Parts: sequence; structure tokens; C-alpha cells
Amino acid sequence: MLSTLAAGTVVFPGLFFSFRKILKYMFTGWSDADVVSVSERLVSAVHACLATAAGVTVVRSCRNTMTDSHWLVNGFVWFAAPYMAFDIYAMYLSHYFSQRVRGQSEAYSSHSLRTVKGFLKKEWMLVLHHLVLLLIFMPITLFFRRGLGDFFIGCLFTTEFSTPFVCLGKCLIQLGLDGSKLYRINGIIVLLAFFMCRILIFPFMYWKYGQQFGIPLHRVAFHLPLQCNLGNLVILAPQIYWFILLLKKAIRVYSRQRSKSTDGKKNGQKTD
Repeated sequence: MLSTLAAGTVVFPGLFFSFRKILKYMFTGWSDADVVSVSERLVSAVHACLATAAGVTVVRSCRNTMTDSHWLVNGFVWFAAPYMAFDIYAMYLSHYFSQRVRGQSEAYSSHSLRTVKGFLKKEWMLVLHHLVLLLIFMPITLFFRRGLGDFFIGCLFTTEFSTPFVCLGKCLIQLGLDGSKLYRINGIIVLLAFFMCRILIFPFMYWKYGQQFGIPLHRVAFHLPLQCNLGNLVILAPQIYWFILLLKKAIRVYSRQRSKSTDGKKNGQKTD
């Protein structure tokens, strides 16, 4: 598995720095903040596509939710571990350059403990999410499961399905297309994909387990070890928080566009 870990260590940083060079060449008017932000999003989208593909493959292959196994589970965890570590660094770079653009050039003239603290203060939940996956769930998956539950790990891989659409939305904003029809359609897809693959996936896992052992859905949690329920809750809680943020953002965007449309009609009537 060391070769798989090494491959991930090369692939994800390599993609990030390649995207930076390509975007800087293609969009000469973009700042470093623009280039780094979009590059980080593109790498996240690549990782999410690979995770989703791995998850779907594992879920379709495991008929027994507890005992069936698939080599992709451990293989992808080893491969994706460097991404989790590197993405924290990429997010920090994005924060660092964006703060310089926003008039914080004096405080962010160079990397320092102050800039790191500013990043951690703003993105603490995302950083914590990455660290929990890297330092807790990765060792559990690789060393403490005793080969059980590959089906559930595959389901958790598929939670990344919404990420490419989230990244596309950020890229459309960067390209100045946040008022386009494509942006609105993508926003709807983000909400649906996020809700289905990051929230409904948990009842689905419990339902599949209950279906296999003849347990009603509302009683499945009482038949699982406490650590399994706590682990699922730890993963689910931030998903619900982020989904609420997405809903609030969608409502703001819809209200703003509706207000512009109403103002436009009023101005048109006055002109007539």
C-alpha cells in the first residue's frame, strides 16, 4: 500500500501546481488569489469524482453489508490520505492570497503564525473535518475494522458526489457567470445532490442493514454498537450545518435576483 500512498502524494499536489500554471497562463488578468482558489477547487473536484466512482463500485459489489469486502476500500483510503493533508495547505494558500487582495496586504505580506491563526479561525470546521477523517477515520478504516463494513465505507465515499457541483459554482462565480442560467441550475443540483448523498445516505445505510437482518429502520440504531452511531453522528452533524448554509445562500441568491427582476419591471413601466 506504500506505492498507493506515494501515488496520492504525487498526484494531488501535482494537479494543484499544474492547474496553477495552466490557469495563470490562460487567465492573465487573474490575481494569485483567483488562480489558487480555482486550482484548489479543481483538485477537490477530481478527488470527489474518484471517491464517488470508488464508492459506487464498492456499494454495488457488496451484497452483504457487513462481511463482503472490496480492495478499493483500503486502496482508495491510502491513495486519498495525502489529499486530505494537502488540501488543508491548499485552503490556507487560498485564504492567504484572498486576504491580501481584500486590503490585508500589510498583515499578509508574508506567511506567519498570525496568517495561520487567521486561516484556522475562519476555516476551523473544514480543517477539523479533514483532520478527523485523516487522523481518526482513516486508522479505523485501515486497521480496526477487521475487514468488516466495506459497504458502509463505500457509502461514505459517495458523499463526495456533490463536491464537483459545489466547485463548479465557485468557478462560475470566478468567471463572472453567477447571474447565468447555468449557475442557477447548478445551484439546484448542488442542493439536491448534497441532501441525497450527504444526509439521506445515512438513513439509507441503516435501512440496508435493517433489510438484511430483518430489523425495522427505526430500531436499527439500537442493534449497532455505540461507536458506530457516534461515528455516523460526527460525520452527519457538519453535513447538516453545511446544508443549512447552502439553503440560506440559495434563498439569498433567489431573493436578490427576484428583487432585480422586480426593479427592472418597475423601471420598464416608468419608461413606458
